[in-house]
Parts: sequence; structure tokens; C-alpha cells
Amino acid sequence: MAQTHEVQCETRGVTHEFTLPNGKPLRVLENISLSIRAHEVVALLGPSGCGKSTILRILAGLIRPSRGEVLYHGKPLEGLNPGVAIVFQSFALYPWMTVRENIQTVLQAAGLPREQVVERSTKAIRLVGLKGFEDAYPRELSGGMKQRVGTARALAVDPEILFMDEPFSHVDALTA
Repeated sequence: MAQTHEVQCETRGVTHEFTLPNGKPLRVLENISLSIRAHEVVALLGPSGCGKSTILRILAGLIRPSRGEVLYHGKPLEGLNPGVAIVFQSFALYPWMTVRENIQTVLQAAGLPREQVVERSTKAIRLVGLKGFEDAYPRELSGGMKQRVGTARALAVDPEILFMDEPFSHVDALTA
């Protein structure tokens, strides 16, 4: 008997437009319906500028679509998607914080007790191969190492869904 997996998040008929500096709209998504189920690995492929990052940001609740609906476990998504962590194309690190602090800040924001914050951040740092660099600042890291900090930060929150927006673009081939 085939096992069915619950739909975790989805878009239905999503269209999104950005306003250009000249005031004209630029449509990057049109009538997109997408379902992401538990235990699936989904890859969005397409040329630069086709809307891959935009759809991830819409599913994560970072931006609202111009039209259409976004659902999380079958209910309309209001605000940020609580089950999603995202690794961005750019490093998105706080330059004044160490590797450890960059990871711990999201755990503190989630309201976790101090011992869990320390435990999860330590585990995530080891997982991405940054043990020994816990007290380094972003300016002291290579591009690939910065990207691994972003990955560790996303993994540390133990998300239900992990979005990765070109996460290996700054990482060397062996690490990727």
C-alpha cells in the first residue's frame, strides 16, 4: 500500500509582481501552484531571475504574493511560516557577532532555555565542520565558511522544512 504524506506547505495560483524604479510592474511568478509534502526533496530549477527565490520567500512568509494563497498544513499562512528555516544565497550574518553568536541568536529568539541554545549551537557547528571557529567573526571567515554558518543557523532550529536558496554557491566543491 502506497504511503501518502501530508502536505506541509503549498501555494495555490500564486502570482507575484515587483515594482520597477520606473513604476512599472515586473511579473516574476504567474499562477504557480506547488505542494511540499513531508519527507520530500524538491528542487526548483530555472534561469537566474525566473522567480525561484521569490517562491521560497513567499512559502517562508517573508513576502506576500500579489495574488493567490499560501497554506501551511492546510491553513492560510499569516506572517512567517513557523515550520520553515531558510539558508539564503547571501551570507546574511551579523558582522558584529561570532559564529557561535550568529547561530545562538535565532535559538534565543525562539525562546529556548540557555542550555538548549548552547547544546544546539554546538551540535550545528560540528555538523557543518566549523569546530574550532566558534569565536571567529564573519570577516575572519572564507565565503564557504560564512555559508556554512548560515546553514548551521538554519539547522539549529530543527525546522520542519528547510529551504536552501543556492546554498552551495560559495562553498568549495568538496564541501558542497
